[in-house]
Amino acid sequence: MLPADTLDAARDLLALFEARGLTLATAESCTGGLIAAALTAIPGSSSVVACGYVTYSNAAKATMLGIPMGVIEGYGAVSDSVARRMAEGALRAGGTDIAVSCTGIAGPGGATPGKPTGLVHMAAAHRDGRTLAIRRVFPGDRTAVRAATVAEALILARCLAE
Repeated sequence: MLPADTLDAARDLLALFEARGLTLATAESCTGGLIAAALTAIPGSSSVVACGYVTYSNAAKATMLGIPMGVIEGYGAVSDSVARRMAEGALRAGGTDIAVSCTGIAGPGGATPGKPTGLVHMAAAHRDGRTLAIRRVFPGDRTAVRAATVAEALILARCLAE
């Protein structure tokens, strides 16, 4: 279950997108669809949310979002490069105005040297060619990392809509 303030942020984001006539796609790895779930928990979200891609595996990132395996292998699935390409791929595949993505290490396992548990890369892409990306290291357990990622992804999508 997502915190009430995250659902409030989702409601506000949907209102902004609707007011501006924008549509949204999501591309998620470490959150497993929680961004889309937060948005679609709000009645009327179908006027904004077009689609969501849960691309947990590298193969799914490649086949569903068109990310070259060389990029994934070269930078790692948890990277700025992959997060950007996930957002851009969802934007293309979904035919939306904006797409938001995340890829990270929610834990408790999966950390590697230089990539700690809690590391998340997020991106938002706009059909006008702009792409924003951020890197965060969230504290807490798996649930906390995933919830924080959802909240931050909503903020990132908002940045491109304003």
